[in-house]
Amino acid sequence: MVGNCVAGKTTLVKGLIAQGLSAVNIAQEHSTAPQLWRRKNPDFLVCLSCTLETARSRREIYWGQERLDDQRQRLANARAHCELYLPTDGMEIEEVLATVIQAVKEKHKLTTSG
Repeated sequence: MVGNCVAGKTTLVKGLIAQGLSAVNIAQEHSTAPQLWRRKNPDFLVCLSCTLETARSRREIYWGQERLDDQRQRLANARAHCELYLPTDGMEIEEVLATVIQAVKEKHKLTTSG
């Protein structure tokens, strides 16, 4: 799981684990190593995002658009290689969780049916 701050990574990881799935939050948005995410060798990479407005509605933050833009730049490689890119603006926690689980199931169907 990668994504900018406050996009929902930690909440999603907790939800996936509660469903019996393996998930890890990779702090790619804080790393200057463009491929830090590869060190975890994910079999299904999810990239979450949200706007500054959404981030501010979810949590008190002390940073602005410049930092968000920097995080998006640091996430560019992961986003280019992810199996699911999901903007979480306007989504409830349950919707994000269901969307990711469905995407994982679809990939599993494709890899086991061929």
